Amino acid sequence: MFWNNNDDFDEASFDDEVNDEARSEIKKEHERIYSLPVMIKANQIFDLVHALVETFKEEDDLVVHYREIMFCDAGILGAKIAGAESGDIYTLRMENAVQIKLAARNLLVQTSGLRMLGISEPHYLQLLRDEIEEFRLFFVDWVNSFDKTKDIPDDWGLFYDH
Repeated sequence: MFWNNNDDFDEASFDDEVNDEARSEIKKEHERIYSLPVMIKANQIFDLVHALVETFKEEDDLVVHYREIMFCDAGILGAKIAGAESGDIYTLRMENAVQIKLAARNLLVQTSGLRMLGISEPHYLQLLRDEIEEFRLFFVDWVNSFDKTKDIPDDWGLFYDH
């Protein structure tokens, strides 16, 4: 437990109703985030990338590299959406959004490389490209929902209006 060395913490003193209420709020927030269209599409892309890399027949270093990079980029989509949704600070949300955009564009680049190298079937690659285009449309709507008035200066000069 995190507070093992803190003598002031007494887990038994917490009211079970408060714990139940907190668990309920966490569950509602989790359900809200995972029901966002952009998150649903991100998870579909992750599943599609998983299926796609299973079709790679070769096991050389290049194929292993593509597998790893594609899993990484596909995983970033959902993780960064959850990160952006965990707080309502415009700058932090936009930082996550930029990383999401880069990961999605990297997946597109990887489909081109796979096609050029003949590592995967072109119709599988096109399916992923189509899913990323659908994701992009959800992403644009999602980013446009960010509230620019909820921000704090971050001293880096990005996204924040001084």
